[in-house]
Amino acid sequence: MKVLIVKTSSMGDVIHTFPAVEDARLVRPDISFDWCVEEAFAGIVALHPAIDRIHTVAIRRWRKTLLDGGTWREAAALRRTLRDCRYDLVIDAQGLLKSALVARQAGAPIAGFDRSSAREPSATLVYDVTYAVPRDLHAIERTRRLFGLALGYQPDLSRLDSGIVPPPGNLAGISGRIAFLLHGTSREDKKWPVQDWIETARLLVERETTPVTTWSNEREKAVAEAIAGAVPSTVVVPKSPLSDIAAIIGRSTLVIGADTGLTHLASAFGLPTVAVFLATEPGLTGPRGPYASTLLAALGDHVTPGQVVAEADRLLERSQAD
Repeated sequence: MKVLIVKTSSMGDVIHTFPAVEDARLVRPDISFDWCVEEAFAGIVALHPAIDRIHTVAIRRWRKTLLDGGTWREAAALRRTLRDCRYDLVIDAQGLLKSALVARQAGAPIAGFDRSSAREPSATLVYDVTYAVPRDLHAIERTRRLFGLALGYQPDLSRLDSGIVPPPGNLAGISGRIAFLLHGTSREDKKWPVQDWIETARLLVERETTPVTTWSNEREKAVAEAIAGAVPSTVVVPKSPLSDIAAIIGRSTLVIGADTGLTHLASAFGLPTVAVFLATEPGLTGPRGPYASTLLAALGDHVTPGQVVAEADRLLERSQAD
């Protein structure tokens, strides 16, 4: 059986789908999986060994150039490629109209959430078969249940395994215990203050742990340099391909991050991971992993560096005991 997964974005959503793929890989070894994803996240999908072929879409880029001939040629080429693959089934794990329309390009039966379960009920008009999955479950469990219903098995929800391992890479001369600080995130209201990151780095150095951070734009670069300026032993990794950053994260001792895709990646690798949520609710989409923990700022309150590092200490102790 040949199945196409459609989960185009975001990075966190893509990572939340891995446990469902891992379930299916173990229970249904007769199935081969391909994946259609936004071009920026193809390297993340490639981390899962059960994915044979990765098709990329560029919806974010295409929206800006809808009248451009090149956009339409890229979309037509994707349609031809998907149809040539002759899938037995497409699973739209995103539940949006845009993902449903991408799924339709494959010319195969489409399975997805029903109207009460999909994020956009209009997407169900495109599906051939739909399944009810409660919306008050974490995104990981929702996707695992959807795959089980579509592929005919009951996922073992007592276990959680993403099935991914860090890509090969080195730490560029960094040795000993390292803590990757993921300060960058897409929304301003999700960002922990720079002074809190600096104090966190100081507390980590006191614990003989080297803080490591990176950046992807000029604003994040200024934060990374501010941390390194105040705590000189901090290592700043230059803007790098996603696969390189993933390799360093995967070899870290622990990760402390804001509500961002790379924090989800760290928890999926099974690393001690502390997520700091300031403006979003982690209950349905927060990082999940054997040693993942989320600190949520109460209304009008503040998550302190001391709280974060104390939680990191607790997770490290637990992981070492296991």
